Amino acid sequence: MSKKENTNQNCNQINKVVFFATGNIHKFNEVCQILSGYGISVAMLRMKGDEIQSDDLKEIAKKSVTNAFRLSGLPIFVEDAGLFIDALNGFPGPYAAFVYKTIHNKGILDLMKTTKTRQAKFRSVIAYLDQTLSEPEYFEGESKGEITLREFKQKGRSPFGFDPIFRPEESKKSFAEMTIEEKNNFSHRAKAIQKFAEWHKRNGSPKK
Repeated sequence: MSKKENTNQNCNQINKVVFFATGNIHKFNEVCQILSGYGISVAMLRMKGDEIQSDDLKEIAKKSVTNAFRLSGLPIFVEDAGLFIDALNGFPGPYAAFVYKTIHNKGILDLMKTTKTRQAKFRSVIAYLDQTLSEPEYFEGESKGEITLREFKQKGRSPFGFDPIFRPEESKKSFAEMTIEEKNNFSHRAKAIQKFAEWHKRNGSPKK
């Protein structure tokens, strides 16, 4: 991946610009809405730094953002997230994306057919790096909830990952039944990106 690769999505050209290294439009749209409220413009780069195999989300995010910054030279962040299910001893954890591609929501529900304990949590780590930093800055978020007994999603809308089987605390809806605005009131990703936005507003855009 070269530095010359063009961004293919951006959000509200305002006064501060950062880049989100991801190929996931669902994640981008959620992040975009929050950052625009802080006067921060975000552009999506369809690239992701090399991921390591680790049980630590922060270590995965560190490797990814370090590589993404090395390739792009831009003020850039990545997000790594995991789904931790109590009854499955924290599975799938940081391997949620791979597990979803392998067994999908049905696979998780099948594993929990006889399980009464449904507690679970989503965790998110945002890692940001620019030319003013010697090490990445990290911002974390968590959403506690439960695994539903079946999939719940909106008709006519493609669900994102495990969203149809996760219902956050204090909500009657699964993530997949919510609008972006609703989900951002509960989600792990929203909590992490809000922390990043507040930090970024205090510290300002990096000098060129």
